[in-house]
Amino acid sequence: MNWSALDWGILGPAFIAGILVLATHVPLGTQVLDRGIVFIDLAIAQIAGLGVIAADAMGMPQGGVAVQAAAVSAALLGALLLTWTERRNPKQQEALIGVIFVLAACAGILLLASNPHGGEHLKDLLVGQILWVNTTQLLWLAGVSAVILLALWLGWVQKLGRFGFYAVFALAVTASVQVVGVYLVFSSLIIPALGTGSLRGPRRTAVALAIGIAAYAIGLALSAVLDLPSGALVVLALAACASMSALVLRSVRSTR
Repeated sequence: MNWSALDWGILGPAFIAGILVLATHVPLGTQVLDRGIVFIDLAIAQIAGLGVIAADAMGMPQGGVAVQAAAVSAALLGALLLTWTERRNPKQQEALIGVIFVLAACAGILLLASNPHGGEHLKDLLVGQILWVNTTQLLWLAGVSAVILLALWLGWVQKLGRFGFYAVFALAVTASVQVVGVYLVFSSLIIPALGTGSLRGPRRTAVALAIGIAAYAIGLALSAVLDLPSGALVVLALAACASMSALVLRSVRSTR
C-alpha cells in the first residue's frame, strides 16, 4: 500500500467531479426508478459517447467546443427519439431503451474500428478518466449542473413534460460521461437511489447524496493507495455503501 499516494492535488479535483455528478444524478435517479426506465442513462450516455467518437473521427480537437456540441446534439436527438418511442409504445419503452443502447454502442465500435487507439478510446468512454479531470472539465460540469438543478428546483422539467425530463437527463449525462465514464454514470444514478428506496422526499435525497459522497471518497482513496482503477473501485464502493444503508434503514424500520 502506498499511503503517500493520497495527494489532494490529484484526488481533490476527482472528488469534486464526483460530487458535481451526484448533485444532478441523485435526484434524477429517484425519478428514473419511479418511471421504471432504469437503463435510460446507459442509452443516453452511449449516445452522447457516440457523438464524441463521431467528432473525433471527423478530426475535431479532443475536448474542444465542437466535441461538446456534438455530444450534446447527439444526446438531445436521443432524448427526442426516446420521447417519441414513449409516446408511441410506452409498454415497451424499457426494451426500446436497451435496443437503442446496443445500436449506439455498435455504431461507436464501427467508428473506432480503423482508429489505432480505438480500444483506448472505448475504455475511456466506459470507465472514464476521473483522476485526470482538469479545471475546464470541472467548470463545464459545474455550469451544467447548476442549470439542471435550477430547472429541477423551479419545476421547468415538469412543465416541459416527457421531453423536458429526457432533455435534462441528456444534458446531465453528456456533461458527466466524458469525465467519469458510462459505468460510473449509471452507478451514480441508480445505486444511491436503490439504497434509499424505503425513504421519501428530501430525506431520501440527502441520504442518497451522503451514500454517493462517502463512496466516491472511499473509492478514490483506495484507488490511490492500492494503485487500482478508480472508476471500478468507486462503483464497488457505491454498491457497498448503498447495501449498508439499506440494511441500516431496514433494521431501523423493524425496531419501530
